[in-house]
Amino acid sequence: MAEKYRVRFAPSPTGSLHIGGAHTALFNWLLARRTGGTFVLRIEDTDLERSTKEYERSVLDGMRWMGLDWDEGPDKGGAFGPYRQSERMYLYKKYARQLLDEGKAYEKEGAIFFRIEPGRHIHFHDEVYGDIDVESERASVNQDGTIKDIVIMKRDGMPTYNYAVVIDDFTMGINMVIRGEDHVINTPKQLLVYDALGFRRPHFAHLPMILGRDKKKLSKRQGATSVFEYSDMGYLPDGVFNFLALLGWSPRTGQEIFTREEAVEIFDIKNVTRKPAVFDVDKLNHINQEQMKMMEPHKLLEAIRPFWKQMGLPVEKFDDEYLASSLKTLGGRGQTTIEVAEYSDYFLDFSKVTERYDGKEIKEELRPKLKKIYGELLDAWGDGTPERLQDEARKIFDANGSSMKESATPMRWALTGRKVSPGVFEVAAQLGKEETKKRLEFYGLV
Repeated sequence: MAEKYRVRFAPSPTGSLHIGGAHTALFNWLLARRTGGTFVLRIEDTDLERSTKEYERSVLDGMRWMGLDWDEGPDKGGAFGPYRQSERMYLYKKYARQLLDEGKAYEKEGAIFFRIEPGRHIHFHDEVYGDIDVESERASVNQDGTIKDIVIMKRDGMPTYNYAVVIDDFTMGINMVIRGEDHVINTPKQLLVYDALGFRRPHFAHLPMILGRDKKKLSKRQGATSVFEYSDMGYLPDGVFNFLALLGWSPRTGQEIFTREEAVEIFDIKNVTRKPAVFDVDKLNHINQEQMKMMEPHKLLEAIRPFWKQMGLPVEKFDDEYLASSLKTLGGRGQTTIEVAEYSDYFLDFSKVTERYDGKEIKEELRPKLKKIYGELLDAWGDGTPERLQDEARKIFDANGSSMKESATPMRWALTGRKVSPGVFEVAAQLGKEETKKRLEFYGLV
């Protein structure tokens, strides 16, 4: 990949950034970063009725959340601006006039039509779909099969998509167009305009469709939603980034979990598949979990803290060292930040334990034995490391004729209110001697 690519992501500000758009933006970003090229953000706002500044801000915020920074755009400027179509009208009119003057377009009922000449062979190579050939008379047809000339300027003076995108991509120096597979059908029409204006054609790469697990078009229920909603559902930007990168592409190394830097290093547009990609929530959950495991504890803490606060946990009572250490003790349990917050609540608030567990299933005849065992364990606390506690517990259990299951299980319930948790001695070490004693006392176990 010696060539430095100028690529673009060109959303319409008629809604928030959704998964499909984020997927396209991501692949453009990866190619630009892989080749040391330029990633351009262009706003296609010629739909005056539906485009809003609020949606534009939402799209930009979604890009920022995903970590997809752009080199040129409406908020950054650049040598090829303006970067909003509504501010580029002079260009559309200029080239429409050129086509009219050369007899390649004509006016009718206030609109301008591009004339499609029959007998033209259109060939282009797609980086994903290979060589594609279309005859000009099949590029745009009426229902009866006759040639349908292309509207390039509507009666209201606004350019159509298939015209504006050509003018924009050429005048912005875009040399690789990466977009969804549904645009393959538009490419021959656009190439006719490129050729008519004497523009150099860019390279093309069309990305595979994203389908739900039912192999149908992605629905909101299955994932076609705003990227911000993924944040609210407990997904990390790095988790969504990693997951989306694998939709329609896989590294030759077979690697599935990677950082952004690693993704840039191993990305190759030629490895994008033609096969539709399936949005598998289970895989997203797995990748998100693995990304959280890779995070430095204090960074993970900042992702978890808002959810603890939403749960009403007394976060402010603890310093960051304790909170980060608690997350480290959790040992990678939980696939989303919400689950991590829920699974770790007992480190912050004993009342969450008592809400879940009443201690009634502890057999009365076993209580004296457990009280003796736990009392001896507290006396042998020492430096309170998990290793120390486990070693002492084994000796004490053996000396009292008890098993790990008989004695450790009630202790786990008393400390966490859960059947499943990190090692009970890891939890006790993290809580500390006094808190461990307090919780055992509450259940009458010391």
